[in-house]
Amino acid sequence: MTFDFNFRAGEYLVERNKTETPHLMEHMLLGANEFIPKARAFQAEFEKNGAYSNASTGSYDITYEAECADFEWERVLELLLVAITKPLFLAEEFDSEFGNVREELAARSNNHFRHLSLALREKYGFKVVTDQERRKLLTNVKLKDIVAHYERTHTTSNLRFVMAGNLSEKRQLAVKDRVGNMGLKKGRGRQPLPVEHPKTLQDPLLIRNRTVDNIYFYVDTFMLRRMDDPEMDALSLINTMLTETLYSRILGTARERGLVYGMSSGYGQTLTSTNWWIGAQVMSKNAPALFNIVTNEMKNIFDGKLSQEDIEMAKQYALGRFQRSGQTVGGTANGYSFRYFFDDVIDDYYQVPQRIKAITKTRIIDITRALFEDKVWGFGVLGNSNIEFVSQLQDQVRQLW
Repeated sequence: MTFDFNFRAGEYLVERNKTETPHLMEHMLLGANEFIPKARAFQAEFEKNGAYSNASTGSYDITYEAECADFEWERVLELLLVAITKPLFLAEEFDSEFGNVREELAARSNNHFRHLSLALREKYGFKVVTDQERRKLLTNVKLKDIVAHYERTHTTSNLRFVMAGNLSEKRQLAVKDRVGNMGLKKGRGRQPLPVEHPKTLQDPLLIRNRTVDNIYFYVDTFMLRRMDDPEMDALSLINTMLTETLYSRILGTARERGLVYGMSSGYGQTLTSTNWWIGAQVMSKNAPALFNIVTNEMKNIFDGKLSQEDIEMAKQYALGRFQRSGQTVGGTANGYSFRYFFDDVIDDYYQVPQRIKAITKTRIIDITRALFEDKVWGFGVLGNSNIEFVSQLQDQVRQLW
């Protein structure tokens, strides 16, 4: 069985100088509580039959999750609910988790992709802060800030809950009764998402790091509206065709020429925009050739140079990936939780194969072109490079807008 409790309680709800308040609170919440007043003892009780628990904090949300064997689902659910509703927030555990968070931020700082991504998103105007800056701001957070943030955000009307597993009717009734009477205040509803308007970066972002032999890069483009579901389905498919397989149009071509080991691309939405990005790490000498492949393949899509055979192959891949994603309770829960936590939409899981089948060549071309029409974009590099070289790479991709 899996459980996901999501509260709209992320970093955007606190002042910038207190940005680590939600993160510290998340660390402390799965600790000492009224039932077991010591974090280590609570974890020992929680995990004694092999159960797993974790929590994560992002710009918008905090999610507490657990997975356990079927036979102990009631016990694990009860422990999770006690942790969420009856935390003690002890001063000595604040000191411990303060040190743990500082160590976590130090470890994250070694992730060059994460550093570049956060730095770019901050430049675009989103409510994010790099891990390097968070370490400096950490000392501003006090225990009283954590308690206040908890009281503000951990309410039943601000909660969304997903559970997956063997959900008999009897179990469903038991869960509804227990979660429905979990003991939190009702609050004033779901915290609204922030209104963020991405802006174009006229100049490339360069983060100099002399210890990195190659370069890390990201290219972003933004549509200044939310896509509907058919558009998102088409975007997902073209993303598959570009980088998700070793025979894809960009990654496959680049690997065939020995230019790059791996690449990734993806998409996401905020309250007011849709973003598509592509990134990789590549040796500087290979970067111009790789960027030529990126621009040429994107132009081919703009011009409609897509074979029906390639589209059908991508659909088959997408269908198999979807079916594979539902083979575990965790995968099934993830299939529902993303949209539900973001905008309260419960996707019809069983309609996904039909949605994949309905994607057309015209829709793929139209939505790819539309991603570049608002001309909101940016480019960033991390590595031992110079601004002249980075500007040349930016000029290569600039033609897409």
